[in-house]
Amino acid sequence: MPEKVKFKKYANRRLYNMEKSKYVTLKHVAELIRKGRQVEVIDVQTEEDVTAFILTQIIMEESKNNNNLLPIPLLHLSIQYGETILREFFEKYLQQTLEAYLSHKIAVDEHFGKMLELGMGFSNLAQKSMYDMFAEYTKNLKK
Repeated sequence: MPEKVKFKKYANRRLYNMEKSKYVTLKHVAELIRKGRQVEVIDVQTEEDVTAFILTQIIMEESKNNNNLLPIPLLHLSIQYGETILREFFEKYLQQTLEAYLSHKIAVDEHFGKMLELGMGFSNLAQKSMYDMFAEYTKNLKK
């Protein structure tokens, strides 16, 4: 796994990429994360790790652009129970749940692709039976 990209956050809200030795925007940080990189952001004045704050800012900026990542009811719950129940949920379960979902999605997509490749030369009847096999397969995955 590649090392974390380290940033310094200055009082004027500017972010300095230590790896590239240049100032960057939140958009640049988001692009790095989308490419699979991990980031760490340290406040220059306090020397505190402000990574969570910066990542939250990125989510808020995207939300402004109508890319609502989190549903409104979840946001209400986050505010209502913020420091207690939801913090524990986010720390313990949300990451595991997302990782399991992504792993399952990749596996299903791969199997579906293989089934489509197999069905290329078959008649509609054969393709229908492949659909039934796929439905049975996905049903067994859920168990």
